[in-house]
Amino acid sequence: MPERVWSEKDLVRRAKRRLAVLRHAEEVSGNVAATCRYYGISRNIFYRWKRRYEDEGLDGLKDRSSAPLHCPTVTEPEVVTKIIHLRQHYHFGPMKITFYLQRYHDVAISQSTVWRILKRLNMNRLPASQRYKRHKQRWKRYEKQRPGHHVQIDVKFIEPITTAAGRRKRFYQYTAIDDCTRLRVLRVYPRSDQKTAIQFLDYVLSRLPFQVEKIQTDIQTQ
Repeated sequence: MPERVWSEKDLVRRAKRRLAVLRHAEEVSGNVAATCRYYGISRNIFYRWKRRYEDEGLDGLKDRSSAPLHCPTVTEPEVVTKIIHLRQHYHFGPMKITFYLQRYHDVAISQSTVWRILKRLNMNRLPASQRYKRHKQRWKRYEKQRPGHHVQIDVKFIEPITTAAGRRKRFYQYTAIDDCTRLRVLRVYPRSDQKTAIQFLDYVLSRLPFQVEKIQTDIQTQ
């Protein structure tokens, strides 16, 4: 098969994703290790991107070669994050992760790619306690039970937006998803802190048409 050649548009888009990872450590988590865990990358990769960005700007984050990349890091960081979440919290295998991402997030990814990502992160084998105990003794697996039973809240950094006055403003997107109904509540804020998180939670509770029983979030405020 012929080698894939990245277009300039693709190179810029991938470079911006890497810049978003660097900004996440600076603006959202404030911690390189936490950001690397969140996006499923190593600290070596993070610091390599950081050095290249400091030396060359956005161009330094573009892929150096047009040769196809077979490394799991080709997968978008947001997709890797979802794979890690489903494996850690619900113990899904590659087939079920592939099905879940396609059905509920409109993300097409092969089972082999999911398996390679899990293997790279040393998550391809479940703990012995999960593999050998009787089914009724295993940790509770993921089930969509009823509306409001489980609502997940996440926040992500949005690339700075240039206003009409030429000033660049930073924004953060807060998203809440009900696992049962897949209803989503989104809102954008100019900052990510405890006060904002509380405001968004109040907004979510006012917008969802059912009572919320449990909220899960990995938000780290500044």
